Amino acid sequence: MDRFEMLSAFVAVADQRGFAAAARTLEVSPPAITRAVAALERHLGVTLFQRSTRAVSLTEDGAAFLDRARRILIDLREAEQIVMGGRSTPRGQLYVTAPVMFGRLHVLPAINALLSRHEGLSARMMLLDRNVRIIEEGIDVAVRIGALTDSALRVVTIGAVRQVVVASPDYLSRHGEPAHPADLGDHRCIAGSGPRLGSAWPFGARGETLVEVVPRLIVNTVDATIAAAEAGVGLANLLSYQLQDAIAAGRLVEVLADHAPAPMPVSLLYESGRAAMPAVRAFIEAMRERARHSAWGER
Repeated sequence: MDRFEMLSAFVAVADQRGFAAAARTLEVSPPAITRAVAALERHLGVTLFQRSTRAVSLTEDGAAFLDRARRILIDLREAEQIVMGGRSTPRGQLYVTAPVMFGRLHVLPAINALLSRHEGLSARMMLLDRNVRIIEEGIDVAVRIGALTDSALRVVTIGAVRQVVVASPDYLSRHGEPAHPADLGDHRCIAGSGPRLGSAWPFGARGETLVEVVPRLIVNTVDATIAAAEAGVGLANLLSYQLQDAIAAGRLVEVLADHAPAPMPVSLLYESGRAAMPAVRAFIEAMRERARHSAWGER
């Protein structure tokens, strides 16, 4: 069995914490994953996973081998991409990460357009509302919203989004509209449990004023937060691109706009070595085009 197939299966099982999930990720059958891992264990002479009917976990040897295996696969993929980078047509696999809702609304359409134009191109998307390790995970381009700390990476800023506090017309008719962030203490609020915002809501040009709210409801997805706000549960604090349709339709109304922090950049991050890859260049241009026709895009 091909050594790289065995390594791919091992890393996928470790990442997905299961053989069936790894098979779905690699689009092969579960028996093929089982055979690949077993072959690798025979080759190495060690047991890589502790298996039970409920869970799969790395052994001490497996944990020690994982980072090396991951690095080998990344090096192989980068070598392939360097060779492919000499061609002008995007091909191979493009690996992109983005926030969940932004990815669904704006990144997926850009990738769909690329796939329809380039037969030799495939794509993998990881949509998460948290930052991932771009270099270590072998990601080609990361879409980020907010301040950046990845100084070693190249950055292309394509737009900006605003913090927006909203409520339903029904809620505002029953409870009134807050005139100042300090008024939030007298209002029912909906807080998220994700990484961007909890019960401390920033205001002021630099977000220097944090207002603690007492949540009436805490939810962990943007869609649920919007639905609760539309139902009149309380005030919600989200990003402008997430609320565009609900505000345009009149289901939600923006409040405290004069106290909102400065807009947050929407950026594309990538390693300098990937700059010459046709797939990366094509994706960046596709996102720039998407931004030009979106309310959040730079003009």
